[in-house]
This record gives sequence, structure tokens and C-alpha cells, in this order.
Amino acid sequence: MDSLLILGGLLLILAGLVWLVMRAFGTSLLWGWASLMPPLTLGYLFRHWKSAKQPIGLCALGVIPLVVGLTMLASHDSQRLADILSLQWLKPETSATAELDFDLNGELNNQPFSPQQGELVGGVLTLREGRDFFARREVVIRLPQPVSGAVNLDVLPTDTGNIPEIEISWLLPEQELPEARRVRHGYTLHLALTPLAPNKLAGDFHLVLPPQFKTTLSGKVELYSNGLRYVDGQVDRNVDSLDTLAFIIEDYLQRRFTTRLVQLSPLPMVAFSSSTIDMTVEASINGGLQQVPLQLVKSPRAGWTIKGDRYAKLAKDFKTPVVTSATAQQKEALPEIATRQIDRRPRFSLQRLLRNPERYYGLAMRAATLRGSQAEGLFRGVDSDGKIVLQQLKNGSGEARFTVDPEQIKTIELLEP
Repeated sequence: MDSLLILGGLLLILAGLVWLVMRAFGTSLLWGWASLMPPLTLGYLFRHWKSAKQPIGLCALGVIPLVVGLTMLASHDSQRLADILSLQWLKPETSATAELDFDLNGELNNQPFSPQQGELVGGVLTLREGRDFFARREVVIRLPQPVSGAVNLDVLPTDTGNIPEIEISWLLPEQELPEARRVRHGYTLHLALTPLAPNKLAGDFHLVLPPQFKTTLSGKVELYSNGLRYVDGQVDRNVDSLDTLAFIIEDYLQRRFTTRLVQLSPLPMVAFSSSTIDMTVEASINGGLQQVPLQLVKSPRAGWTIKGDRYAKLAKDFKTPVVTSATAQQKEALPEIATRQIDRRPRFSLQRLLRNPERYYGLAMRAATLRGSQAEGLFRGVDSDGKIVLQQLKNGSGEARFTVDPEQIKTIELLEP
């Protein structure tokens, strides 16, 4: 409706201007040509108002539906109105090669959804629209367990039990944090994804949430299966991700110790805001467990490298190593350690967190505020003002820290044991 009002108003204004030019040519040839130049058009209006008042009245009549249409558009899609008024659409589009191929139709929260990023890592499927730290719109599907290889999954609204959790979020221009909604049942989901070399999944995606969420998506998607990115068949070392670091470190250890029998332990979480990272990695090398101190340095030309790496490449007859996702490795804890680990989630509460913050330091949490905002990240303690500090890290996007007032927290959830 708003589009029709805007279009109708513009057509009335255009018709009024054409009528005005015709009246000017009817007055004289000189005034006709002068009316085509805006500054001189005003002279015609003042000099021959009786002849020009009817076309001007038609233009004024067209302003009414135009203003009403723009007001309606601003009420339900302010971002679209801002894009129109910014006149960015007048600039020629720059052709950019898309990393992933999406052919997805539908809407998220009653708004068009056009993802540019997608991945399925560690059992979490993510579709993101926008390349900022916070996505403009995002769909997150948490599968019951990590998957490898092809993915075939069907969920009906009547299904219960161990089914995926769906989370949708959106960020309005006037908001600092995105709004999020979680759906645990009553939805329809169909996934049929097949692996594509070297690290992608592609196939059918169909999601219909309950009517109150106004979200329906259907089509073809392409997803990354880990944090590695490739350029001309080679791993892009400029990408900030744990999988990139794992690939570089494993390759370094193989060349340093002249063996392919290297199994890297899960890497710790790191902040990619710095161009230098110091860490001590643990790896099984030729069957023996070793700890190796390393310093990783990032340069614009070479990307991430290990300082002091002067070791030659291994001979070509060595079998190419298979690099697994660092995110998946982190979930594969040693059995003997897992059996001794205490699950702190059942008894977790905000009061326990504030009473003993050291007990939960470094664990992943999700906090929802009374205003409807949501923050998720690693717990980094309580600051001097008594606010809870959460740190969020994302591949290729740096880090962010959130401070949340405990009095504004509606619910807080511990996401790992």
C-alpha cells in the first residue's frame, strides 16, 4: 500500500509539471523553453499565475499521497526509507564476487532476509545478513550434536524431544544490541546438505516458524563447514579464525619435527585484535605429548605466520594432512577429563555468579535483559561498578565486550559445564 501511495504521488507531481510546461509553451515559445529551467520556472509562476495555478495545484495534490506513503514506509521499514533517501541507489553497483551462493526466499521477522554469510561449525548453523559485528538479521540453528559429512534433517511442528533450537535476531538502526527470539518446538525444518570441496556444504534449506514470529525461509544455501577460507586452492592466512591458526601451527609442527604424525590439541580462545599472539600449544608428535611455545605474527602481505619459521617443506611423497575444524576439536575433550568434569549448569543462577565469579570465569553465558536485548559471550568477571562483563569473539570480526547491570538482567544461562 505504501508503495502505491508513493508511486501515485510521484505520478501526480510529474503530470502537474508536464502540464505546467505545456501551459508555458501555450503562452509563448520563450516562456516554454524557460519553464524547462527550474530557476526561470519560478519567474513564469509569478508572471502568469492564473495560467500556472492549476498545474501547481495538481502537483500539490500529489504531495499528499507521497507524504502518507513515506510515513507508512517509515513506520514498518525505516531502514528501507533511509536507503531511499540516502540516494545510494543512484550510484553504480560495484561487482563483487560472492563467497557463498544463496538462493533463499522468504522473510525474517516480517522483513526480507538476504544472507551474505553462512556456516555449519560444531553443530551450529548460522545465516547472517550484514558484515558488521552484529548481524542486521540472523538465523541460528543449534543441532542436537555436531555433524560431519552430509546433513539430512526433517522436523515437523508436532515433533518433540531432542530437536534443534532455532534462534532469530534482528538489529534495528536505533538499537545498540540485537533483539532475539528462541524457538524450541512447533516449527518446520528441512535440511538436505551435501559436502563440497574443500570445506563447504550446499543444498536445500526450508524453515517455517510459528505465525507469531513471521519467519518463513525456503531455497538453496551454501555454508562453510569450518573457519578456513581458500584463495586459488590455498588456505587464506589472512583470515582471523582458530581454524586458520590450527592449520598454520599443524603445518609448522610437521615441518619442524619432520613428521606427519602431529595431532594438535584444541587451541585456547584468542583475541584477534592484536597482530601478535603468544601461546603454548599442546600436540601429540610421533605419539608423544609435547608443549611448544609459539608466537604468531600477522602481516598484510603474508597473513598469519610463526615467528622464526625457517623450516623447509616436507617432501611431496608425504600424505597431505587432513585439517579438522578447531571448533569441533574443542568439543572433543578427552574421555577421562570429561568424566571428571562437574556440570555447573543445573545449579547456576545470577546470585551464585555474583557470589563466586571466579568459579565461572571464562565460561560461555547468555544474558537477556528486561528491555529485550541479549548478550552472549565468555564471562570475564565483574567490574568495579558491579556489572557483569561478557567477551564475544567472532571469526574475522574481532572482539567485543559487554557490561550488563545485574538489576537489568531478566534471565542468565550458563552454556557449558
